[in-house]
Amino acid sequence: MFIYKAGVVGAGAMGAEIAQVISYSGLPAVLKDVNQELVQKGLDRIRKIYGRRVEKGKMSQTDLEAKMALVTPATEDEAFKDVDIVIEAVPEKMELKKKVFQDLEKTVGDGCIFASNTSALSISELAAATKRPGKVIGMHFFFPAHVMKLVEVIPGLATSPETVDEIVQFTESLRKIPVRVNECAGFLVNRLLMPYLNEAAYCLQEKAATREAIDKAATDFGLPMGPFTLVDQLGIDICFDVVQVLMNAYGNRMQPALIWSKLFNAKYLGRKTGAGFYTYDPDKKDLLSSWVEEVGRERPRKSSFSLERILYPMINEAALCLEENVATASDIDLAMVAGVGFPQEKGGLLRYADEVGLDHILARMEEFYKEHGDRFWPAARLRRMVGARFFGKKSERGFHSYA
Repeated sequence: MFIYKAGVVGAGAMGAEIAQVISYSGLPAVLKDVNQELVQKGLDRIRKIYGRRVEKGKMSQTDLEAKMALVTPATEDEAFKDVDIVIEAVPEKMELKKKVFQDLEKTVGDGCIFASNTSALSISELAAATKRPGKVIGMHFFFPAHVMKLVEVIPGLATSPETVDEIVQFTESLRKIPVRVNECAGFLVNRLLMPYLNEAAYCLQEKAATREAIDKAATDFGLPMGPFTLVDQLGIDICFDVVQVLMNAYGNRMQPALIWSKLFNAKYLGRKTGAGFYTYDPDKKDLLSSWVEEVGRERPRKSSFSLERILYPMINEAALCLEENVATASDIDLAMVAGVGFPQEKGGLLRYADEVGLDHILARMEEFYKEHGDRFWPAARLRRMVGARFFGKKSERGFHSYA
């Protein structure tokens, strides 16, 4: 089935950008939210994205208006009656997402695919709440969707192979890079990214380094931005929700740093609220230092910072993903480059690990485990590989083969 028309539920930042990506590919898109004001904000965001292209000489004003004409605003499900796919981009609440799809079933055709842009919730559970579980799938875009090339394609237990193929083809038609991910909590990129972001937060609250020093270490390594700048852009509420899902699924190795809840409870959610790990609104107080002091009194601890401390948990989690057949080594590398901006010249996360040496990484993880506990418990696969002398590039065998 070719997808000729798409619907998007949720006109917030992500939903609007998904609708923009669809219209930019030349397909009509319906953008729905609960009231006209929210829909208009979404349309304004789309126009702003196209406007920047006009300013840079990448498209004409006429082209802008033609692309905008492909986006139909809506506040009722009736507008979706002739779409081939609906992508939901509503807040990360399972019951809300279930209700969106259940309500849509009264309107859409039998062949319509339901895709969820959830970043961590179970596709299988979401599908079970519908009458078309074979046509429910995860389609996880990365923010900002008009820039980031990666889309995770996540089948649930009941998703049909035909639906997977259709979504892969649709993703490619949007000029995006699809990576198939077998379902697990957090999927692939968020599951790898959160240990890195979380460990950076631990380093901060333990006064191992300042937020500025940690961010600079990450950008000096080649990442497009540091962990705290990234979290402020993504939204601390989004990251906080994801880390809770991961904690519930994977236990103590995903135990969130206390500073997350301090920021979340104070509504310091990042750029969108004017303050998060950094302060952007001059009317907002920079309370981070006082919170770090507060956490220090509640959980007194001193530690040291190194780039290895925040990077190696990602590699360890990738080894666990390989063990569970969540994705292949090549797809993990592709996803980290296209979805996170991992330095392309390093070849991806696992090629970088092979370059460093898996024996060195294991030794450092064991040292970190003695100092920091379960967050650094080495993956069984990593231990087996080192035991088999799969050290990486220097032994011609690691996560990849170099023979």
